This record gives sequence, C-alpha cells and structure tokens, in this order.
Amino acid sequence: MNPSALAPREGAARGLLPALLLGLVLWLAALPGAGLAAEIKFPALTGRVVDDAQLLTPEQEQALTGKLATLEQQTGDQLVVVTLPSLQDQEIEDFGYQLGRHWGIGQKENDGGALLIVAPNERKVRIEVGYGLEGVLTDAYSSLIIRNDILPAFRQGDYAAGIIAGTDAIIAQLTADPAEAQARAEEAKSAATATTKPVLPAIVILLVFAFIFFSVIGAAAGGRKRRGRGDGLSPILIWAASEALRNRDDDDRGGWGGGGGGFGGGGFGGGGGGFGGGGASGGW
Repeated sequence: MNPSALAPREGAARGLLPALLLGLVLWLAALPGAGLAAEIKFPALTGRVVDDAQLLTPEQEQALTGKLATLEQQTGDQLVVVTLPSLQDQEIEDFGYQLGRHWGIGQKENDGGALLIVAPNERKVRIEVGYGLEGVLTDAYSSLIIRNDILPAFRQGDYAAGIIAGTDAIIAQLTADPAEAQARAEEAKSAATATTKPVLPAIVILLVFAFIFFSVIGAAAGGRKRRGRGDGLSPILIWAASEALRNRDDDDRGGWGGGGGGFGGGGFGGGGGGFGGGGASGGW
C-alpha cells in the first residue's frame, strides 16, 4: 500500500489521542472527592446537637436534643444537627460524608444515620444521609426539605428557625408510615425529574463530540497547520469541561463506596458511619 495513503489514517489516530485524554480528564473530574485536602479537623461529637457556630440558644439546643433522642428510641435512627464555623475550604458534600464516617453515626448493623449540617459563613446547608436511610430520606426529598423548610428562614437570617423546621421535617419523614414515606419520596422524585434541566451533561457531551470532530477532520485533512489548530482546542475544551464539572449544582452528588466504623463520643454514635454522599445541599 502506498505510504502516502496511510498518512491520513495515522493522522486520524493521532487526532483521537487528545479526545481520549479529554475523556479521562472528565472521568477523573467527576469522581466524588477529587482534589480533597489531605486533612480535615473534625469537630468533637459532644452530643446529638453540635452547635460549634453558636446559632442556637441553650433552650433550643436542649429541645432539639430531646427530639433527636426520641427519634432514636422510636426508630433506631440517629440524626445529628451540626453547625460549623468553617468548612475548611471543603465542599459541604465532601465534608459531610467524611464527618458522618468519622463520627460513626448510625447503628452498625443498618447505617441508619443522617446529619443536618449548617455552615453559615459559607452560606451552605446539607442533609447527609447514611446508606440505611437513602430509601426513605432520598436525595429528592432531602432537597425538598432544604428548599421548603430550611432556606426560607435562613434567607431571613433566622438560623434557629430553619434548623428546627428542617429537623422536624426530617423526623416526620423518618417516623412516618413506610407507605406514606415512600409515597412522599416518589412524589418528590417525580417533581425533581420534571423540573431538572440536564444542561451540564449536554454541554459536556457537546464539547467531547466537537473536540473529536475537529481532531479527526483536522488530522484527516493532512494539513499540519490545520492539525495544529485542532490540537489547540485541547486546553480550551479540557478547561471548559473541568470548570463545568467543578461548578456542579449543589444538589448533584456522586457516590462513594465503603463504610463503617467510626468515632462515637459521650456514648453516642452507633459505630456505623456508612455514608456515601447521599442527600442534598443548598445555599442562600
């Protein structure tokens, strides 16, 4: 075969290499917890309410503690309310699942634990859900609680009211009749699906196909100058895709495997700690 006939094919193969590289970058960027800091200083688990940001009065903290203790007595589920003065340059999603694991929230046999996390300085809130509760306290329902029960009060500057309302809503879902709780979760999921606009996936897919198209066309044309221009798209597209993934909506979470074991202070904490990124986040 004429060597000159092989040149376009070789050029096309070289053009596909940057596209494969872009795919690898997108995959790595999408991994939950990518780029986490090496060490986080977790607060001590001093009780069912850990108000390190001092958003609650002693009376409010005591009342919440009583509700959370009753929840565990009734269902075996452990819910902890925690307020943080700082997320230590972490995303609240990454901080949340690691905190749940570190504290060992939830009974070891079923990982029935959840956290309500409030970071007022970063203006972020999250409901972190353990593996054992993901079926009833779903991502969609957690998001609904944040939007309807927590954020309205937070936007008015009343953190205590939002925390109390959010806690009550979580408890109501966890103590509801199983059929009713499942129906609520399904309704929230349907509503979220109907309103979700998959803009980010469409953008990423478009970038990938555009890159592959220009790389292959440029290489097949056999023109060094044109191939060079196609190759020049690499840093632009990689940057755009990585920025889009980095700025994912707060409600969008991936999953982490692994589980249990952890720290329980003051006789609290069931040694579970099975958290994999389930739940939802919000900001104001």
